[in-house]
Amino acid sequence: MKVFISQPMKGRSQEQILEERQKGIAFIQRQYPNQTIEILDTYFKDFKGNRLEFLGKSISEGLAKADRALFLGNYEAYDGCVCEHVIAKRYGIPTSYFSLIEE
Repeated sequence: MKVFISQPMKGRSQEQILEERQKGIAFIQRQYPNQTIEILDTYFKDFKGNRLEFLGKSISEGLAKADRALFLGNYEAYDGCVCEHVIAKRYGIPTSYFSLIEE
């Protein structure tokens, strides 16, 4: 199963982004223990485009290839994540949600 991860990035350090991403990956692996999980790489560390170009790249190289979309944290407060969520829902890509709140 190819999984697309949508997560807030604005105002977060690379370390925070990658740490939250790892928590999301662990979550999805727990949810589907009997499936081979492929995480689509949508953290473009060296990408030089603007916000809209970044979103387009994320959609075309990630979400468009996904079997499932995982939304992390308070994604609904971030424009790019909201766009990705609308696209996933409109195009019938199953969604999962992980709050990132420590248990």
